[in-house]
Amino acid sequence: MNKAPHEAPAVCSFGRHPTPAGAWSSSVAVDITRAICATYEDEKGISHIDGGNMPERDAVVAILEKLLEIVFPGYTGRHPVTRAAIEFTIGDLVNTVYQGLAEQVRRAYAYRCAQECCTGCDCVQQADDAVIGLLRRLPHIRNVLKTDVQAALDGDPATRSTDEIIIAYPGLKAIAVQRLAHELYVAKVPLIPRVMGEHAHTITGIDINPGAAIGSSFFIDHGTGVVIGETAVIGDNVKIYQGVTLGALSFPKDACGRLIKGAKRHPNIEDNVTIYAGATILGDITVGHDSVVGGNVWLTESVEPYSKIAVAKPDLSIKQRRP
Repeated sequence: MNKAPHEAPAVCSFGRHPTPAGAWSSSVAVDITRAICATYEDEKGISHIDGGNMPERDAVVAILEKLLEIVFPGYTGRHPVTRAAIEFTIGDLVNTVYQGLAEQVRRAYAYRCAQECCTGCDCVQQADDAVIGLLRRLPHIRNVLKTDVQAALDGDPATRSTDEIIIAYPGLKAIAVQRLAHELYVAKVPLIPRVMGEHAHTITGIDINPGAAIGSSFFIDHGTGVVIGETAVIGDNVKIYQGVTLGALSFPKDACGRLIKGAKRHPNIEDNVTIYAGATILGDITVGHDSVVGGNVWLTESVEPYSKIAVAKPDLSIKQRRP
């Protein structure tokens, strides 16, 4: 039996073999590109074409981190802060924040003008006013955050120092970001306050809308899963635990069935209220001052001051397991 002569194995290299059906080619790339571009024509709201530069999310987050350096100097480790040079350090940060944030806010205002087809708006001047207004409010924001830090120190037996709270506590981070974003929200800056709030939500698990009005000495213990809606109003010396929702019970609609934006739809929490884990408080209702809302409560009606709201004690079934 004759053996077939030895054959060298086939060598795979470009240009030796015809392109297999379905392989990548210029025509495939063109087909895919045209199919994708065809989906941009319906303008269903997930494309931003011919609309100018929108605010850059990463730039906004970088500016936010610099704002937090100004508010809590020396805690990030990025810049050593000494009393001899503090004005130089903070002055440089303030100038950097102004330059970067003014550009992003100008883009946000220009975006809104394009959406609303408005004319005669001076986006540059509006941006200047909003950013300078925020920077002028930083001393006030710092003073309020001091009360938040003290509330955490007084309310949490697990902490040993204010330094630990500032460096490690997600609740304080979320509150600090919200207080900064709230100033831009009040100035009616589009997009950017929400970018700041959702960044804090991403890294802390705490979702506080920048529109919420929050008093001093606010403490969120643990914090995971906390949700505070846009029109919530929270008084002074309020403490809430993980999983608390201050949400909307229903959403009012216009005659065409579209949601009415901006209506008051979230709770009012008066001074000196404690809300325990898992409580859900919905609608434009009021929890009176010096009240306590127990864990897992579902509350949709106002309660008077000095109230204690709790779920009825469940009947437990306990059975002894024996080996």
